[in-house]
Amino acid sequence: MRKNYLLLILFVLFINAVKAQEDAPVSVVKHQFKINPLLSPGFVYEYGFSAKNTLYSEFSTIIGYRHNSYYDESTWYFIPRISEQFRHYYNLEKRAAKGKRTDHNSGNFVALYTDYSFQSISTNKLFSEYCPSFSVGPVWGIQRTYKRKLNIDLNLGVGVTTDRNETEVLPIANFTLGWVIGK
Repeated sequence: MRKNYLLLILFVLFINAVKAQEDAPVSVVKHQFKINPLLSPGFVYEYGFSAKNTLYSEFSTIIGYRHNSYYDESTWYFIPRISEQFRHYYNLEKRAAKGKRTDHNSGNFVALYTDYSFQSISTNKLFSEYCPSFSVGPVWGIQRTYKRKLNIDLNLGVGVTTDRNETEVLPIANFTLGWVIGK
């Protein structure tokens, strides 16, 4: 008789544990590292400090090529850049309810975007160097992580960009293609 009660209690506890896992709230990853070797090479660290909010930090390099037909000169330039975003993922539960992926912060978000681009490093001193600039503005974006941890991240918005010469209202567009590192 005692065995039956013990088995019944264990069965009820097991069912409750399984049900609790199914009802667990969908949440962003606490620590996520990414490497973006294409387009704008760099590293990303995304820290989840609540169920739907993260701090996204990116260090990357903008690589470009210019040609001056008047002097028949060309140059490559490299611009180191630091980008920070306070992200709020707003559709994780809806994606999970539809059976879509939410792992590795796969979802839509709104964010406050800030960006600091350092002075360019050029390979030809005959060209003027790009001066440092700072940008800030709201963005909307999507992030998806697929099989084998392939990650795409796109965010678009409008912001204010300022450098030593002028301040302008400009579109913000950032697209990264990379891989999630770790679990």
